[in-house]
Formats: sequence, C-alpha cells, structure tokens
Amino acid sequence: MINNSKRADIMAPEAVPHPSLRIALFPGTFDPFTIGHESLVRRGLQLVDEIVISIGVNEDKKTYFALEKRLEMIRNLYRNEPRVKVGSYDSLTIEFARKMGAKFILRGIRSVNDFEYEKTIADMNRTISGIETFVLFTEPELTHISSSHVRELLRYGHDVSAFVPKGMVLG
Repeated sequence: MINNSKRADIMAPEAVPHPSLRIALFPGTFDPFTIGHESLVRRGLQLVDEIVISIGVNEDKKTYFALEKRLEMIRNLYRNEPRVKVGSYDSLTIEFARKMGAKFILRGIRSVNDFEYEKTIADMNRTISGIETFVLFTEPELTHISSSHVRELLRYGHDVSAFVPKGMVLG
C-alpha cells in the first residue's frame, strides 16, 4: 500500500519491540475489520511473535469509519492479546514496518486476483527493503467477506454482526 498523504496525527504502537522478535506488519484500511482479518491475525500469530495491525492512511480513499474509530475498535478487540499491536501510518508500508521492527508483512489472499496484486507489491517491497511478505489463504468459508461489502451493508442499515469479530462494537 502506498500512501501519499502527509497527515500529522498518525499513531504508532506504544513501544518499539525487542529486535530478536519475529514481528509481522498486517497492513490495510480495515474499514471495518472483519472476521476474515481476525482469522489472519489468529493464524499469523502461530508463525510470528507479534503482529502490528497497521492502518494505512490514504486521503483519497473515502472511509466509513474515521481513522480514530478504526484504531479504537481494533485495539479494544485485542486489548487482552499482548502480541497484537495497532497503529496507523501515512508513509510507505515498508517504512512503517522498519519503524516497528517488523521483518515480515502479512497479507491474506481470497482469489487469483488478490494473488496477482499481492505478488507485485511483495516483489517491490522485497526489492527496495528486503522485507519479506508471507500470505495466508483465506479460510474457504470466509472468502466472500470483504470490508467493501460490509461497508455497503452498513450504509443500508443491514446487520453485519455475522461478518465482524464477536465483541467488536461498530457504533
């Protein structure tokens, strides 16, 4: 994800971790954070010591939830999981990864189209930074869930509780 905005209110997790930890950055807009995202975090924690859920700020992208609300919702969801941090950034993803001490980027793939896009970004990130990307395939029962679809349901007043993590408060 490349972001060109220059916002000053970007928030990072509280502390930079120990350099020997295997840390993965999980970047996205997370508008909103879905059960598909939650699945990737849960499964990713089996592979790394810590995951930094990282909300990329893109001024050109119209979001349903304000940045501060998305940060709050995700932090609240993971308040009892010390291996998950939440932050936001308005720079190149790899620059934020370096700042957080991450040596990996975690991404999810739902389809062949996702693969083509993610491979291109992963190759570019590895070339310019040496940071590796690993992908997890979305669990089959979750492949139809996307933040875009959930946002559309929200706009029309539909109940989206089946698509967001249990305990996540959207209001």
